[in-house]
Amino acid sequence: MREIKVAPSILSADFAALGEAVERLETAGADLVHCDVMDGTFVPLITFGSHMVEALRPHTRLPLDVHLMTINPWEKAEEFARAGADILTVHAEACGDRLGEALRHIRSLGVKSGVAVSPHTLVESVLPYAEDFDMLLVMSVVPGRGGQKLIEDTLKKAEKARDFFAKHGIVRDIEMDGGITEENVSAVTAAGVNVIVAGSAVFRSSDMKRTIARLRGE
Repeated sequence: MREIKVAPSILSADFAALGEAVERLETAGADLVHCDVMDGTFVPLITFGSHMVEALRPHTRLPLDVHLMTINPWEKAEEFARAGADILTVHAEACGDRLGEALRHIRSLGVKSGVAVSPHTLVESVLPYAEDFDMLLVMSVVPGRGGQKLIEDTLKKAEKARDFFAKHGIVRDIEMDGGITEENVSAVTAAGVNVIVAGSAVFRSSDMKRTIARLRGE
């Protein structure tokens, strides 16, 4: 099992004070900052773009984990890399047969590549691209809005990916996003997940540092 990392999602932060929010995350011991980019087409909600990522970059030394919930994500990859993203994750559903091309393009920009699968997508569909990505993001809720409950069946996807990587001697991060709390995080990590995305659980906590530590299993 790889080291457990916590990547709080700023989707649950106060959008009027995002710079302060990421500073608080770093002080509280977060490992990454998860940035949910939504275009209003791939998902109904619109959040922010590369200019916001660029604005956040001076506020933290933490890696910016940018999750592109957009159509044709390869078209904006270079823009987000220049803005300061450290990881760019694209959705398999948005890439179709261009997934491998998109992942290789992201790596060519000098950042890590990730592939996300929504709850209805078979994880087996992206495992053949394992050589092209650094992280697998298993969505445990329907992408597009915060505050949903974790869909327990998605844990099986993480287990399948964990077993596939172990069988083939591949070392990859497995990230899960959606509905993760202190109460269910042990089941999530037992499934093989080592990067925990948590929005509401962290930003609604009265003690952010303690919550992050507990999500990490400390």
